[in-house]
Amino acid sequence: MLIVVSPAKSLDFESKLPTRKFSEPRMLDQSAELVEVMRHESPDDLARLMDISPQLAELNFERFQNWEPPFTPRNARPALLAFTGDVYQGMNPRETFTERDYTHAQKTLRILSGLYGVLRPLDLIQAYRLEMGSKVPTDRGDDLYDFWGSRITDVLEQDLAESPGPNVVLNLASNEYFNAVKADRIDAPIISPVFLDRPVSKPDGDHKIISFFAKRARGSMAGWVIRNRVKSVKALAGFDEGGYRHDPERSSPSRPVFVR
Repeated sequence: MLIVVSPAKSLDFESKLPTRKFSEPRMLDQSAELVEVMRHESPDDLARLMDISPQLAELNFERFQNWEPPFTPRNARPALLAFTGDVYQGMNPRETFTERDYTHAQKTLRILSGLYGVLRPLDLIQAYRLEMGSKVPTDRGDDLYDFWGSRITDVLEQDLAESPGPNVVLNLASNEYFNAVKADRIDAPIISPVFLDRPVSKPDGDHKIISFFAKRARGSMAGWVIRNRVKSVKALAGFDEGGYRHDPERSSPSRPVFVR
């Protein structure tokens, strides 16, 4: 089983790391190509491209200027412990992962990235912001989907073949990121769980996807699958963290639904 998640915009490069394990990203040559393109963008260009404030644009301008391999534990940190957004708060590896969990996650969890392509949890990264949906023109096309082409899919296919458990992709990524995967080429079922909540403003209303809660739930499921060494698609129905319960009536084989 291969779990796929999105990265996060918020980062932590300061706090103490709970593990000394790390690995080298496998697509750094492509990352370096993108960084070279982004280095030629001014802070004003970045603000328009990313729709961010001048302060954030200046920060990310400096990040691209300072980005430099080789990556070591002194100038980079493992992706799983660098990202701190909702998905990673839901997964909470700092508090819940053992050393064996990190080892298992390295075999079963993949993070899609606009800059790094496909990351394993322990792959070292330097601070960046570059969303997959960004309209960054390169020699390969008009945006990052064109830039990465089939290469993200190629890596995922290889990783899936080498991952333990059933031959299945557990898609816990956002549409923006999973659209970088050529799903029709994946020779395995793709399971995309859905998490529904009842809106606080309408306690008697129907359940719906609430982005903030859904992101945390996707991370929570990823962590649950890793910690419990889930070995079958059927076992996913047992996910019950955060008050969610599987709803078989709303579910389909490729779209299990969990409600809270």
